[in-house]
Amino acid sequence: MESTEGASSLTGPPAAALQERLNELEERVALLAANAAEDNLSMVVMSGDLDHILAAFVIATGASAMYEKVTMFFTFWSIQALRDPNKSSPPKDLVGRLFSKLLPKGAPGLKLSRMNMGGLGTGMLKRLMKRNHVLGLDELLHRAADAGIQIFICQMSMDLMGFKLEEMIDYPNLKLAGVATFLAEAGTSKVSLFI
Repeated sequence: MESTEGASSLTGPPAAALQERLNELEERVALLAANAAEDNLSMVVMSGDLDHILAAFVIATGASAMYEKVTMFFTFWSIQALRDPNKSSPPKDLVGRLFSKLLPKGAPGLKLSRMNMGGLGTGMLKRLMKRNHVLGLDELLHRAADAGIQIFICQMSMDLMGFKLEEMIDYPNLKLAGVATFLAEAGTSKVSLFI
């Protein structure tokens, strides 16, 4: 005959403590699952230099094959890369007109961060890229659009510089957003980058 001594100890205070600990662990697992990083990459793009913009799009398009979602957040000087050189600017105040005139309008006007040499370095890099069959910024933008990469443009930077959404490139996943929107995206991403 089996002893009932061990069985009675499972229904008493130790069993209640064990169940309480199990409940705590289940709550922790649920919390971890709810806050787990998603298979996303989020990137802040601040530089408006051609080499930095190229690097951002090369990384983003490459990442689109590895991650479910890629989000780019363009702020301050990087916004100039998204201006469409073929669109006229809407009416602006004095500051907006100054930024529009002083900053490059789209990819053709971007310069290198180093060795620009009055535009010679930029021209050399573009020729080298073409000779070596490296995609230019226009082609990378098309690839990014085809891959469904989301581009947010910082609303505050747009307001400060006097830019309007209607003067930006035609890109299917381009939206204005505040920092809170981007941080919500980045907060759940496995990888976050700053360029």
